[in-house]
Amino acid sequence: MALFGSDDEKPAKITTPVDPNWVRTPEGRFLPFLELDPEELGLNKVGGVFLIWHGGVRPQWVYAGHGKDLASAFHQAGNNKDISYYDNNGGLFVAWALVKEPYRAGVVKYLDQSFKTLVENTTDFNDNTDPIPVLPPSAKKR
Repeated sequence: MALFGSDDEKPAKITTPVDPNWVRTPEGRFLPFLELDPEELGLNKVGGVFLIWHGGVRPQWVYAGHGKDLASAFHQAGNNKDISYYDNNGGLFVAWALVKEPYRAGVVKYLDQSFKTLVENTTDFNDNTDPIPVLPPSAKKR
């Protein structure tokens, strides 16, 4: 179930970070980004937000984005050399959450700015977008 109300609602003002229920494997792990098959995972025409990071000695957030078709968005991100460059730093991992369309740009703006991603997202939000705070993917499922 997607977060933050119905598709036709005007986004409510959210000031306290919420858990968007980042998708994990049944074992509670996050998936290696460049190895996943988004079509096999059923992400065609499924909208949401995503966050990519690299592992290694000093993991860092790499890129935050959103799309109305996560499969397509993942392919675009995977073909972006600025993002895939960081695979050499312990591999790339991804988490995604089903977030309703009116909230996606605000969530991505919050992720991009608050987590200081290495690759800035310059298309999924603008200066007038209100950031919507969410909790980052955590190492352990609560």
